[in-house]
Amino acid sequence: MNHTLRLRLRAFSPGGTFQAPFLLFLLAILTIAPPSIAQNSILPNEINPALDRAVERGTAYLVSQQNPDGSIGSGRFGRNVAITALACIALMADGNLPGRGPHGDAVQRGLEYVLSCSNENGLIASEAANGPMYGHGFAALFLGEIYGMTAGGGDTATADRVYETLVKAVRLIELSQNQEGGWRYNPVPYDADVSVTICQIMALRSARNAGIEVDKAVIDRAVEYVRRCQNTDGGFKYQLDSGQSGWPRTAAGVASLYYAGIYEDRAIERGIEYLNVNAFPGREQSRAHYWYGHYYAVQAMYLAGGQPWADWWPAVRAELIASQNNDGSWEDRSVGNAYATAMSLIILQMPKRYLPIFQK
Repeated sequence: MNHTLRLRLRAFSPGGTFQAPFLLFLLAILTIAPPSIAQNSILPNEINPALDRAVERGTAYLVSQQNPDGSIGSGRFGRNVAITALACIALMADGNLPGRGPHGDAVQRGLEYVLSCSNENGLIASEAANGPMYGHGFAALFLGEIYGMTAGGGDTATADRVYETLVKAVRLIELSQNQEGGWRYNPVPYDADVSVTICQIMALRSARNAGIEVDKAVIDRAVEYVRRCQNTDGGFKYQLDSGQSGWPRTAAGVASLYYAGIYEDRAIERGIEYLNVNAFPGREQSRAHYWYGHYYAVQAMYLAGGQPWADWWPAVRAELIASQNNDGSWEDRSVGNAYATAMSLIILQMPKRYLPIFQK
């Protein structure tokens, strides 16, 4: 049984175990599946034993950082909605879903925490949130993936809560888009930057994939905003009136175009070229926003496919495996190790092509 099939069986078989009738049913589906599914199959040499060990150790560390209330992380960014959502996405990338898989309980508890942070106006944020639209975007992405993969998150009551929370979160995103077409730190349509904007675009894409209605005009305006943020060197600036290119926001800019449904475009080609020159793993022009940048860069290269992915993937895989701490974590002195570990695990598990948002 190949690795891709094992991942799908782990998450979708009852209780996370392989039961014979269910196995035969899945084999039948895969046998008659259309050729496009091959795009989402693991390619030779993408996953190796070193990666498997790194993921196992990193996952164990991440689960150990879960608090009694279901949130994940500690210190200044403890009980942070964004970090909890990203950590749960990292666990889901290995086949864990609420109540299913070795770490299904951790995902379930994380889901309960995120749902508890939903406000009446649709904003998903903890009380101490600073710049809540970042966390809102990641939380809505997490709920979109949950809803799309489990028809709502398991039991009927949870399914209803996920649906209602996700719909309100999507409506808040739509209503807080500013006249330029982007989003900023707070849910008011006054300002925008490309960094926060990509978080909202991914959330909207995930929700739409899961069957939630999304206003196409919102997406069209967001695409136009992202395009206007690209400089002549192919890199992306932070805001329309802030001219310097940077590789983390360039990665976000390229990824946002892909997630908006644009797959072949000169803007994407120029962005990929900029990333290869300024952010190739091991040769990054700057370590600032390292995890954020590589989180989006690996998505951009995977969606680009072909030679960009073939060159980028072995390099970032080796760099991350080599930088893992003895306790299984990755270090970020600014936001914290739970954040860095979640981002690293999402990056390292891209080849599993398991989460709907990362499938072609």
